[in-house]
Amino acid sequence: MTEVPADCALYTTCIASEFVKQLFDCNVAGNTQSISPSLTIDVPTMLACQHLAWVLAGAYSNSIQLDLDMIRYNEALHKRSNRMVATHEDSLLKKFPHGPEHLLEKPSVILDSAGRIILWYLPDSISPWIQAEMEDATIGMGSLLMKSMTSGLDTQWRTFPGCINLAPCCFMQGQENVALLASAALRVMHPKLYWASVTTHIKLAQWAVECGLSDMSTCLQFWGSVFNCAVVICNRQCPLHQDPSSTPEGFDVMSSVGHYCNGLMTLSNLSIWLKYNSGTMVGCSGHFVRHGVTYTGDHIVWAWFTCDSLQNFMGTPRSFYATYMDVD
Repeated sequence: MTEVPADCALYTTCIASEFVKQLFDCNVAGNTQSISPSLTIDVPTMLACQHLAWVLAGAYSNSIQLDLDMIRYNEALHKRSNRMVATHEDSLLKKFPHGPEHLLEKPSVILDSAGRIILWYLPDSISPWIQAEMEDATIGMGSLLMKSMTSGLDTQWRTFPGCINLAPCCFMQGQENVALLASAALRVMHPKLYWASVTTHIKLAQWAVECGLSDMSTCLQFWGSVFNCAVVICNRQCPLHQDPSSTPEGFDVMSSVGHYCNGLMTLSNLSIWLKYNSGTMVGCSGHFVRHGVTYTGDHIVWAWFTCDSLQNFMGTPRSFYATYMDVD
C-alpha cells in the first residue's frame, strides 16, 4: 500500500475508503461486528460511508453473469472510435449475440463469462446531503458550463455548453465529499485500480516538488479524489456511445443527481437497462460498455475517470480486470 501524507486531501479520502471496505467485508460475510471509523471522519461523512457500504454489499450479493467474454469483445472493438456508428454495433452483435434482456432496479453486479466485473449498479447510494452538495457545486460552475466549447463533430455532444472537463489544476476545493464517495466506491469495485491511482497521485506530487512546480504541487495537495479527471455534465443529451479514452480494464464512476424523472441508462451491447434515478452511481469501463442516458427534467452527472497516459508517465503498471473474487 502507498503511504499518503497526512496534509493531503487524499489522506482523508483513503481513510474513509478503508472504512467503507471494512464495512463492506462485514456486510458480505454477515458479520455483525461493529466497525469504528477514524476520528478524522465527521459524522455526516461516516453515515454516508455506511450507507454506501450497505448498497455495495447488496450489489455484490446480486450478481448477474452474462455469456460474454470481455477480453474477446474488447479485442474486436475498433481503436479510437467512440462507437456511435450503428453499423459497427451490428457487426459486433453478430460475433457476440445478446442474451436475455434485463431491467435492473436494485443494486447489482454484472459479470462476464469468466467472472470479470463489467459493471456495478448502485441506485440510491449517494446520501441526500451529498446530492445537494453536488447540485450547489454544479450551479457554482454555471459560467464555465455556459462557456464550454465544442471540439469537433465526432465528439460534439460531449463538449456542448453544459459539459466541462476538470482536472486537479483547475478544480481543487469544495467538492471533497463528492470525490470521497466515488473514490470509496472504487476501493471496493476495483481494488487494484484504486491503489494504482493512489500511487500515481503520490508519485505525481513528488515529481512536481522535484521539478519546482509549486502551483501544481499545491493543487494536488487539495485534490481529494483517487481519480485524476472528472467531467460535469448538466442537462445534456447522452446518446449511445463508448469512451475510447478509457482503458478496457479500468472503471469510470458516474454519479447522477438532480430533479428529474424517467431516468434510464441503456447498455445496448449488454441488453440491459438501468433505472437511473437521482442518487445513483454506476461503475464500469466506458471503453467496453456502450451506454446512453435519457431523462425528463434537470439532470446532473459527475463522471470520474483515470487518465491512463498519466499513469504511464508516472510508471504505474496498468491494472488488470477486476474479478468478482477480487472484492471478496
